[in-house]
Amino acid sequence: MKIAVSGKGGVGKSTVAASIALILAQRNMRVLALDADPDANLAAALGIPGTVKITPVSAEIALIEERTGAKVDQYGQMFKLNPEVSDVAEKLAVKHSGVELLVLGAVKRGGGGCACPENIFIKALVNDLVLHKNETLIMDMEAGIEHLGRATVTGIDVMVIVVEPGQRALDCAGTVIRMSGEIGLAKFVIVGNKITGDGDISFIKDGLAGMEISAFLPYSEGVRNSDRNGISALDGMGAEHRAVIDNLINIIWNGQA
Repeated sequence: MKIAVSGKGGVGKSTVAASIALILAQRNMRVLALDADPDANLAAALGIPGTVKITPVSAEIALIEERTGAKVDQYGQMFKLNPEVSDVAEKLAVKHSGVELLVLGAVKRGGGGCACPENIFIKALVNDLVLHKNETLIMDMEAGIEHLGRATVTGIDVMVIVVEPGQRALDCAGTVIRMSGEIGLAKFVIVGNKITGDGDISFIKDGLAGMEISAFLPYSEGVRNSDRNGISALDGMGAEHRAVIDNLINIIWNGQA
């Protein structure tokens, strides 16, 4: 199962992605969590201590140069468009609570996308993880589908879109759905987060009229303070939240997206 989690920054993407990953690991599945968001909050949401060194893939300059055959930050070079990446997750992933975490790091961009060694290497890596690896993959995306292409999207089983009761979050969700549809991804699960009452539920339903909202996660001080307390987002959840995530996983797994 390959799951991408997207939404506007700050809506709780990392909380949802980490909670899904941790529960699946507790179910004895092999889980790889991929942090594809430049803000890189997934490690904290998984409860990985800040003292643990995590090197983003984009910072592995020697490896990128070796595999692409080109120097980083030099232009006008010839380099491999299909570098060897099959061993990268094994080399660089950090394991915690049964979940293997790989952080992509910030990717350079140009007007139409930067055809630089780092970009080529990361795109090849994402393709490999989505299309050729057997373990369950949870991708914590940035606010969009930057790392997904028409080839990669064929391997994504479902896009989980997290929204909060705010117009910008709903607008972002609409953009993600539109952009995903343009490259052929039509399987979505929408999750409402930070819900404080019926008014928030109605706002989200009205703003996404015609779309099914699969789950609503109540606002939680425990989740909000989990990073401060050095625990995972899942450990900061109460039984009610955990039950919602469990049900969300069942919806994803049973093909009801």
